[in-house]
Amino acid sequence: MNMKLKICAVAVAVVFAPGVLAEDTATMPEVLVTADELKPLPALGDSALNEKSIAPKRANTSDTASMLGGVPGVSLNGAGGVSSLPSIHGMADDRIRTKLDGMDLIASCPNHMNPPLSYVDPSNVGVLKVYAGIAPVSVGGDSIGGTIVAETRAPEFAAPGQDNIAKGEVGAFYRSNNKARGGNVAATYATERFNISYGGATSQADNYTAGGEFKTYDFTGRIGHTLPRDEVGSTAYQTRNHTLGFAFKSGSQLFEAKVGVQDMPYQLYPNQRMDMLDNQQKSLNLRYADQLDWGTLEARAYRETVDHFMDFGADKRYWYGTASGGPTALNGTPCSPISATCAAGMPMYTEGKTTGAVVKAEIDLGEQDLLRVGGEVQQYHLNDWWPPSGSGMFPGTFWNIKDGKRDRTAVYGEWEARKDAQWMSQFGARYEQVRMNAGNVVGYNPGNLTSFQARDANAFNALDRQITDNNLDMTALARYTASETNDVEFGIARKVRSPNVYERYTWSTWSMAALMNNFVGDGNGYVGDVNLKPEKANTLSATFDRHAADGNWGFKVTPYYTRVTDYIDAVQWSATTNAASTTLVTNQFSVLKYANQSARLYGVDLSGRMALSEGGWGALSVTGLINYTNGKNLDTGDELYNIMPLNGKFALTQKLEGWNNSAELVMVQAKKNVSDMRNEIKTPGYSLLNLRSSYSWTRVRVDFGVENLFDKFYYLPTGGAYTGQGTTMTNPALPNYPQWGTAVPGMGRSINTGVTVKL
Repeated sequence: MNMKLKICAVAVAVVFAPGVLAEDTATMPEVLVTADELKPLPALGDSALNEKSIAPKRANTSDTASMLGGVPGVSLNGAGGVSSLPSIHGMADDRIRTKLDGMDLIASCPNHMNPPLSYVDPSNVGVLKVYAGIAPVSVGGDSIGGTIVAETRAPEFAAPGQDNIAKGEVGAFYRSNNKARGGNVAATYATERFNISYGGATSQADNYTAGGEFKTYDFTGRIGHTLPRDEVGSTAYQTRNHTLGFAFKSGSQLFEAKVGVQDMPYQLYPNQRMDMLDNQQKSLNLRYADQLDWGTLEARAYRETVDHFMDFGADKRYWYGTASGGPTALNGTPCSPISATCAAGMPMYTEGKTTGAVVKAEIDLGEQDLLRVGGEVQQYHLNDWWPPSGSGMFPGTFWNIKDGKRDRTAVYGEWEARKDAQWMSQFGARYEQVRMNAGNVVGYNPGNLTSFQARDANAFNALDRQITDNNLDMTALARYTASETNDVEFGIARKVRSPNVYERYTWSTWSMAALMNNFVGDGNGYVGDVNLKPEKANTLSATFDRHAADGNWGFKVTPYYTRVTDYIDAVQWSATTNAASTTLVTNQFSVLKYANQSARLYGVDLSGRMALSEGGWGALSVTGLINYTNGKNLDTGDELYNIMPLNGKFALTQKLEGWNNSAELVMVQAKKNVSDMRNEIKTPGYSLLNLRSSYSWTRVRVDFGVENLFDKFYYLPTGGAYTGQGTTMTNPALPNYPQWGTAVPGMGRSINTGVTVKL
């Protein structure tokens, strides 16, 4: 029986079971249910993970984004060990709006190595919410794929008459496969009116190993330094995160300030040519909230700075321009301190600054009507420069982005109404103005004619780079409660996203420079286009929810269809002619240029749970989740890149006194529909079995689990191309250059443990 038939068979069994879905478990997110009284109308497919559902996941990951892997409609695109990119219905990265404690953060890196969720450790997450269907305009803007809302733990205050609250938490974990280890601490002191809290975490890991050998070579960029053939190069990381919060409450008013600091010494990337060797992030987030007679008012102001550094990590070439791995040039002569033929590394720096402010209100128009209004301002500034090193890079600094700017101003209004006990509706409109610009650029060596640096820089500098986009979002949502066991949600939306700074303002067709501008991990190089238009997506979606009146079982199905005009895809590009390639390059890495085309995506999410029994063996239940997405470029007929194939997760869970146990089966179909333009790599289907167990006392929780129990070898369907070791930035003809055709493998068996103690 092939993988598709296996998954379909399980789906049929779930649908025709006497009921589906039970209480929240470690493998399924808690779904928010709206009560009879007037409350906000969740978007189609809106799911949330709270403290209860997040806690079991912390022992198994240091990557906050990976905790969304069990949410309907969500998959993960591979990146660094703590920086995977969530994908919602086939759209990822900047196509998704990600808010961290109300801040809209932006990845400041030509490889998007520092996405917003990488700045919060799993131990400090209080709530993770996903709008996987149609995001209301009050939470979604400048995006077309959905919204992710992450919140750190909310401040607590002492109850009236209570002197104070003083409590803390410490935790530690270890994972055997990559020797991942780390810990976290949290402390809170609060009175009735004041709160001070701290959360800190550190984690570190070596390279992980796959379930078997996946390459025929063991070389790295340095002669004498090798990797075992089952070791996935450039997957090690080390990160430290800190959050300090202050809160003051006076009557109905709340004042809150949070300071965030990240120190990431390194995070290596198996699907990029370079590695992150330092990332320093600092953020200040101020919030005011008040409950008034007419509704609620909230204001926020924030500031973030990012200093980011890339170079070759331990498994990639250290001496740029030398084949020997030591300080000698290609011809064997020694490297001098200042040399045009070789240099120690290839430094690249990025500096990002983000300043934002938000004011929003919810106004009670009556017992059955609610109006949400708001305004947002964000200013983003980016510099991306590469000091000279190696042959062809002297005498100057390469400016990839100079004085890049992307400023947003937005206003929105959203009316929510409950006509009667059965009908709820929501209508919203959002206007955004996005203003972008960038300064003049220059290459390393304008005199190097073979790399076209002077030609490309001069052409870019001659363009009018100041662009203003006026974008309009509109959404219409409704819910019909047919009975206490049947609900239907449906909606339509128009969403618009303007290009990011790298999509519009990267300029060099030289393959070495283009390879640095890649945030999809496919091993190719990318060139921007100043004249890109905003993406415009029209989406239809519905959710059919059948469940028991007591919540003991239930089943959800969410079909969706999205049509995107001016979709930002890419075409293969010839540096010699500075035009689109007339012949498609196959079975190798290439250089592409971003281009507006049209696209179509459709699919379905199915999820369910059912209580089996409750007795001497404890409470037994089963859960199920199936996702399917199909994406196509309507201009070329090609498949869209990085679309997760048909996949499912099914789990049997047991709860008995302090025990919480689960056996989870993960099934993924072979990936055969791939992007030919990007030479995407096909991957076979696979099945994995994960076992997880925890025991909780009043103040202590212990977690134990085995991921990939049978040490199954498999490739990640959306993990990108393997470029994790070797001379990643030199001639492909050299023997230790990573060759096209290998996908990034998944992790083999890992025994994971964790402990949390509340003080």
